[in-house]
Amino acid sequence: MSKQEKDILSLRNDYQLKRLGKNQVKPEPLQQFNKWMKEVLESGIDEPNAMTLSTVSKSGSPSARIVLLREVSEEGFIFYTNYLSKKGNQIEHNSSVALTFFWKELERQVRIEGKASMIDIQKSDDYFASRPVDSQIGAVVSPQSSIIASRQLLNELFSSFKKKNGTKPIQRPDGWGGYLVKPEIVEFWQGRPNRLHDRLAYYRKKDRWEIVRLAP
Repeated sequence: MSKQEKDILSLRNDYQLKRLGKNQVKPEPLQQFNKWMKEVLESGIDEPNAMTLSTVSKSGSPSARIVLLREVSEEGFIFYTNYLSKKGNQIEHNSSVALTFFWKELERQVRIEGKASMIDIQKSDDYFASRPVDSQIGAVVSPQSSIIASRQLLNELFSSFKKKNGTKPIQRPDGWGGYLVKPEIVEFWQGRPNRLHDRLAYYRKKDRWEIVRLAP
């Protein structure tokens, strides 16, 4: 066994910061998520809204990547991306997705399973208009997930568009916008000593939520 393999095997972290009981959580998962997100934002950790988005291809192959949460609405979780990207194509064929947040500084994780759907066009327009101009240009010129010849080509597309467009407002591309993930299962995980972690899961039961404790 190599030194690296031994080093990985020996990694240990005993979580002791907090605990999580049924009497501590809100009756609905979005309320509880907002409570935790407020604590995460106040902690000052980097990229608190970074989440893993997992999708599934038509053949059943999973795919995951990091995206940024941009809003928690009354219905669920909103993020923005290229609709023509790999994730966009997979969501089109299978709207079942999963989101995962991991805030190691607070020894917390949130797992969400639900259905993704495109949000209102106007809402996507409004968010696109709020982005920095260079980010808008990037969304316009990048054929996300497509094979490209070189980094230089991407830079040239960016510079060319910026020069031609000047100071004119940039319109949101039709193939770019937001998704809403409506949760069906939301699990809150709090690290605890001896790997006996606290796991509380919300399951949607028609018009209400059932809260259960899961074994770690």
